[in-house]
Amino acid sequence: MSQRRAEAERKGRRGEAMAAWYLRLTGWSIRATRVKTPRGEIDIVARRGRTLCFVEVKWRARQADLDQAIDGYRLRRVAAAAEAVAHLHQRPGDDLRIDVLLLTPRRWPRRILNAWQPGA
Repeated sequence: MSQRRAEAERKGRRGEAMAAWYLRLTGWSIRATRVKTPRGEIDIVARRGRTLCFVEVKWRARQADLDQAIDGYRLRRVAAAAEAVAHLHQRPGDDLRIDVLLLTPRRWPRRILNAWQPGA
């Protein structure tokens, strides 16, 4: 792994840790992190009440770069991965959704609720 890639991986893990703390502070319990499937990866699986949420975390050094951090391709991969593991975490009657959490230094996280709709 190149030094640049290793640094990006380290920052990404730190961003995911910060996202998990943010979710806990806002009432979510973390069920799993860095869930890898053949179809993609889920950064965080969280639950609050009857809502099971698959969270994609994006960290960027500059806030301006967050606007291009997530796209349809990435969301489709998260949705495919969520579909592959939902049965492991889902309870009868749960609402499922995919959120995106955008992080940058010295700013509150920006959250996109229900970022993926099937067929989108």
